[in-house]
Amino acid sequence: MTAALMPQRYPAAEIFVCDVFDALPKDDLATMEHPIFSLSTRPDLQVLRYSHNNAAIEVVPSVRGRATIHDKDILIYCISQLMAALNAGRPVSRMMQLRAHDLLVATSRETSGDAYRRLREAFERLAGTRITTNITTGNTETTSGFGLIESWEIVRKTRGGRMISVMVTLSDWLFRAVTARSVLTLSRDYFGLRRPLERRLYELARKHCGKQAEWRISVETLLKKSGSGSPRRVFRAMLRDIIAAGQMPDYDLELEPGDVLRVTPRGGLVAPGDAPLLSPAALDQARALAPGLDVHALQAEWQAYWARHGRVVLRAPDKAFLGWLKLRLAG
Repeated sequence: MTAALMPQRYPAAEIFVCDVFDALPKDDLATMEHPIFSLSTRPDLQVLRYSHNNAAIEVVPSVRGRATIHDKDILIYCISQLMAALNAGRPVSRMMQLRAHDLLVATSRETSGDAYRRLREAFERLAGTRITTNITTGNTETTSGFGLIESWEIVRKTRGGRMISVMVTLSDWLFRAVTARSVLTLSRDYFGLRRPLERRLYELARKHCGKQAEWRISVETLLKKSGSGSPRRVFRAMLRDIIAAGQMPDYDLELEPGDVLRVTPRGGLVAPGDAPLLSPAALDQARALAPGLDVHALQAEWQAYWARHGRVVLRAPDKAFLGWLKLRLAG
């Protein structure tokens, strides 16, 4: 993306260009913890009021409806790009320019004309949804109303009107979370989850269970934290369907007596400190071998490969990683 493609009123130095291919998916802790996004497949025009422990949230939809859990893919893509840049020591900005096609591909969406129309609608819901909360991000508590994204506009489009590149300005609230590194890595398979509740359950499992041996939560509390508007008996039936389908990445779910959901991580997850350590020099070599790729994403992929293949003790982890990377790039 060249500076010539950017509107003149935006100084190029203030714009972060999303150009990291295959960035590791990242999500912010606050929206993983609390039910900001609608799980409805129809326009959700209801005002959400939620409080739990010391957190209070009010989410007011626009006439287009409240932003949905699928709309959140846009924010995950933006967060992922920013974190990849921060990890590489690059400057970042909450004013971002991205290619619509890259966003669709990264979030496992089709690239048909209808997909671009749905993407535009998602931008409109994200900008129109207003939030008032006392949730702290980056050690700052926000109590005034704000949108999930402050603004967006199409910078370039085809003759037929399909967006090519888009300018997005994130809210200060969300940008603070990123710069404070209040984020978690998601499985790439997250984008393959089509049912809204499945996605929400994965978020909660990733946030609360992480790589611990297990996490338990009552169905009553889970219903509240999920943001689902279904009655408890319907919600419980939906949980059983999701458990039976077995599509949840990284975690196994089980309903226990007493109306409790038990979550356990699968063996492929690697806890920090458990995986072989790589030197900065090895990561620099990886950047040279795979320009444009997120080396931290490659490192995580290699660590998962190492875990799946027996977690053998490596005498030369740098050499093993770089050998694996060369084979991956050749394949």
